[in-house]
Amino acid sequence: MGGIFTNSYAQPLAVQNAFPGMSNFTQPIFLTHAGDATNRIFVAQKNGLILVFPNDSTATGRQTFLNISNKIVTGSGGDERGLLGLAFHPDYANNGYFYVNYTAPSPLRTVISRFSVMPGNPNKADSLSEFIIMEIPQPFTNHNGGMIFFGLDNYLYIGTGDGGSSGDPGNRAQTITNVLGKVLRIDIDTIVAPNNYGIPPTNIYADTGAGAKEIFAIGMRNPWRMSQDHVTGHIYAGDVGQGSWEEIDIIENGKNYGWRCYEGNNPYNTAGCGPQGNYTFPISVYGSNSPDCSVTGGYVYRGTRRPELVGRYLYSDYCSGRLRKLYYNNGTVTEESILLTLADVLSFGEDQNKELYMCGNDGVIYRFNMAVTGIGNDPNVIPAQFSLEQNYPNPFNPSTTIRYSLPSMSSVELVIYNTLGKEIKSLVSTTQQPGSYERQWDGRDNSGKIAASGVYFYTLRTNSFTETKRMLLVK
Repeated sequence: MGGIFTNSYAQPLAVQNAFPGMSNFTQPIFLTHAGDATNRIFVAQKNGLILVFPNDSTATGRQTFLNISNKIVTGSGGDERGLLGLAFHPDYANNGYFYVNYTAPSPLRTVISRFSVMPGNPNKADSLSEFIIMEIPQPFTNHNGGMIFFGLDNYLYIGTGDGGSSGDPGNRAQTITNVLGKVLRIDIDTIVAPNNYGIPPTNIYADTGAGAKEIFAIGMRNPWRMSQDHVTGHIYAGDVGQGSWEEIDIIENGKNYGWRCYEGNNPYNTAGCGPQGNYTFPISVYGSNSPDCSVTGGYVYRGTRRPELVGRYLYSDYCSGRLRKLYYNNGTVTEESILLTLADVLSFGEDQNKELYMCGNDGVIYRFNMAVTGIGNDPNVIPAQFSLEQNYPNPFNPSTTIRYSLPSMSSVELVIYNTLGKEIKSLVSTTQQPGSYERQWDGRDNSGKIAASGVYFYTLRTNSFTETKRMLLVK
């Protein structure tokens, strides 16, 4: 039963306000973490603010990390301009660099910029530190893309829309000398004049001169949200449809995803297009019929709150709020279904523990409820004292279960360390009700990499209790 006691009491899948003590956000378009093991949450709002606060469900306050409202152009409701993306450098803990994607006016353009954290104040960015990486002219106000993320290869990926209007009138998505309607990939750690970035040598046009060197993939309409699975390395994109089909794509180097020749699996405007075999088609589509209208790409779930969803790609729709899942394995999609419906979903995000969050258009940040809230024959029985049990099995390969009990509501951290005292994996970092709990460790560290065999220690830490035990991972 997935590592859960047969006498445990499970909770049906639901979402909950992740931070109920906070007032609502204003069009939260992204949530992420800094990758610096500080367990903070960063929320980017379309109005140009990035907010920061502890990853604690009891948190009540937040600070403004960066305010670039004076640099952007945006509007109310479904206006597609504004602050649209946020990504922290893989070495942010040492260099303090982070990157934003925003729409600037006069002339209308997409700006990819780097900012730095303020020395001596980890919750404040230096608003005067902007270093512009790239600017992309935008012919229309819609289809601005917006997603930026660092891949497992440490390159920066950028999703660009086709330039807007309707039907891609300039056929920009299929024009390889134009960076609109593409997934771009650049090296921000290398500056090669006249650009403020370098070109990864394996980009399809890096050495040919036939197309824009920044291009990783072409034929996108508006890939609003993309993500890379930490385990498989697959890059998933939700590409917003013209009006008939919404699609999920697996993005690979050099592939052409079809727009405007195709919308989903169906021909749209094939004038000047090549044979069907030239194009890579979606792994999944759904109709843009009311109440659906605009796909919001998500993440492959790698959290711990809902073990039954691990490995499943979760995504939604801006208009319907339907939360969907699919399982992609060995080129085949299974388990496609609608899980539940919530507020219109603007975006998804992950914390440092790979737990998934949903940014609602109602201003609420949602997350899943716990699959199991306690263990025992009677959910009304409260443990008499704090306890941390020996993991089982021990030694173990590839996974083990850790059980603990709380006699009262507590702020709980359950962390695995190596013999040098370095954190390897954070299993729990939240406030929990009294009860008995269990967590599984799959032998992977916080970045998703398989840990080496050897001795590890796991520590349970609450407001008033700390205990550490030893375990052995064997290969």
